[in-house]
Amino acid sequence: MPFVPRGAGTGLSGGAICDGGVIIQLSRMNRLLAIYPDDCYAVVQPGVVNNYLNLQARPLGLGFAPDPSSQAACTIGGNLAENAGGPHTLKYGVTSNHVLGQTVVFPDGEVATYGGPYPVRSGPDFSTFLIGTEGTIAISTEIIVRLVPLPPDVTTMLAVYKSVADATDSVSAILAAGVLPNALELIDNLCIQAVESHLKAGFPMEAAAVLLIELDGTKQMMQTKAETVGRVCKSNAAVSFSIAKSEEERQRLWLGRKHAVGSLGKITPAFYTNDGVVPRSRLTDIMQTSYRIAKEHDLSVAHVCHAGDGNIHPLICYNPDESGGSQRATACSTEILMACIEMGGSITGEHGIGIEKRDLLPQMFSEVDLEHMQRLRNGLNPEGLLNPGKIFPNGSRCGELRGNVSIPRGTWI
Repeated sequence: MPFVPRGAGTGLSGGAICDGGVIIQLSRMNRLLAIYPDDCYAVVQPGVVNNYLNLQARPLGLGFAPDPSSQAACTIGGNLAENAGGPHTLKYGVTSNHVLGQTVVFPDGEVATYGGPYPVRSGPDFSTFLIGTEGTIAISTEIIVRLVPLPPDVTTMLAVYKSVADATDSVSAILAAGVLPNALELIDNLCIQAVESHLKAGFPMEAAAVLLIELDGTKQMMQTKAETVGRVCKSNAAVSFSIAKSEEERQRLWLGRKHAVGSLGKITPAFYTNDGVVPRSRLTDIMQTSYRIAKEHDLSVAHVCHAGDGNIHPLICYNPDESGGSQRATACSTEILMACIEMGGSITGEHGIGIEKRDLLPQMFSEVDLEHMQRLRNGLNPEGLLNPGKIFPNGSRCGELRGNVSIPRGTWI
């Protein structure tokens, strides 16, 4: 039997799409339609807030694993559009690993359903193809998401370092020791200063960086793994290593991590951020490089990172009222992203491309790669009506392609 929650996550407003007399009402695209606890999935509309889904699923012993730091505000539809991640996706995967199917509307008004609640299927997985396309191909109106059983227990640890390099070196060492945390986050000193001036989360003000590490599972299993993590951190020069002694302490540490970005407003007039990615083995290199680049632009940079994924979030502090301040911040960000590419990484891990990063895409992909991507998009959005100007650079030859791609619609695949 499905569980049908009362209410909705937000109160969005909108209009409707008419397709041959079939009206799809868009005025309330924020409904959690049903949870199926026995089969571990939920059916939601795209405007459902990430954390609202988790709050409704938790009494049933389930949760939606992708948990961006903005989960109190971000929506499941937005998570799909950018293939969002979050701290706990190191172990459980990003949004695309937790979407089973979706109903979508194409620019011509045609409605199609792809995927389904059960894993038995054939043919290409077109639902997964749509994830991360940033609304440039179709509009999701109903999404089937996988829910995972909540772990029996969790252990949250804090490792403190005098050097950022010691902290970043510890990241790969923990995984090499055979431990896969469900979260492995890094916060550097400037961000610690912001958090502690605002929230008093418990991060030592003098630390160059801290690692917030979380395990889940049975108490016995976690005890053994926590001992391993402690040994690894201390062998990589951690000056202290502690385990949260209560749920209150654990929640306080996570509050500091989740609100780290917002806290930065306490110490800087403005900041500019991005979300580059590098292989974990280059995490130390990219952190050192980002500090150097910021210094060359006469700026400071704070970091919160999904360190276990090699996903960095440099927060470039600047004064918008200062002459050239905004330009230096964006130039600094671009150089950091270029360094990510040079180290074998990417210009985005979960925030997408949009307009901001589209001119950097040719630095990652060849012209042939971009042409093939455009052919796929243009086969389903030939007039460029959905999110025009997003992802692909303007003026490139691939942007002029209008090749037809035949993709079957309205099937469960």
